[in-house]
Amino acid sequence: MKPVFHVLAGTTAMLIIAGFWTSTLVSELFMDHAAVAAVKLGIVYGLFLLVPCLAATGGSGFVLGKSRTERLLDQKKKRMRIIAANGLFVMIPSALFLNYKAAAGEFDVSFYAVQLVELVVGAVQLTLMGMNFRDGLRLATGHRPPIG
Repeated sequence: MKPVFHVLAGTTAMLIIAGFWTSTLVSELFMDHAAVAAVKLGIVYGLFLLVPCLAATGGSGFVLGKSRTERLLDQKKKRMRIIAANGLFVMIPSALFLNYKAAAGEFDVSFYAVQLVELVVGAVQLTLMGMNFRDGLRLATGHRPPIG
């Protein structure tokens, strides 16, 4: 049951982040400021689902991996530290700041600078999570990547 929980939590978190990223990009490129503000508010509300999913993914991954010592597992742990730090110190503060600015109608240089950082770090998050997903499948199936 633990592996299924881990996969569901991780997949849900990845899909939420992908949804945040896509809705941000679409609203910024093709919609008005009211739509951007609505997306920013939706993202803040979405954090109440995303944060527990990420915590569940990390916690269940820790439990699943505590008796294993594979190189892939070490790589996953290193990436999870980066994912967690990016989330706590960049993504959540950015989401709150952007929601505040959008709600106030302040679409200024600071808004777009933080928006750009959020999009870049969001893409990094998705890439790292995808790599962890791939390596988790390898660990679960016993398939090992070639050395080198």
